[in-house]
Amino acid sequence: QVQLVESGGGLVQAGGSLRLSCAASGRTFSAYAMGWFRQAPGKEREFVACITWNGGRTYYVDSVKGRFTISRDNAKNTVYLQMNSLKPEDTAVYYCARDRYPASVVPSTTPGEYELWGQGTQVTVSA
Repeated sequence: QVQLVESGGGLVQAGGSLRLSCAASGRTFSAYAMGWFRQAPGKEREFVACITWNGGRTYYVDSVKGRFTISRDNAKNTVYLQMNSLKPEDTAVYYCARDRYPASVVPSTTPGEYELWGQGTQVTVSA
């Protein structure tokens, strides 16, 4: 059974950086688009970024464009989220997720279209 495990969260001051990692077990990682989502207390889970199965295309929510970078290493079954210039409003639990369908040309930004989720990693940005 495929599992996703996030790591790299923590406490950082505003303006700082963190790099999240999501390691996947199983052989099918490279066939699927991957996404990062986040959920702040009292708010719905929101899309942050996604990347196609081969890393050829990436998509971001407007609020993180120019600050966050999603990437993947299919040889290591890992997807990353590099977060720079962090702001207090970036504080949330961050989740990685696998697309429901393999080889999506344009991955969804909707949480319901992702079928496999990690346990989440807390990111806290202090002012």
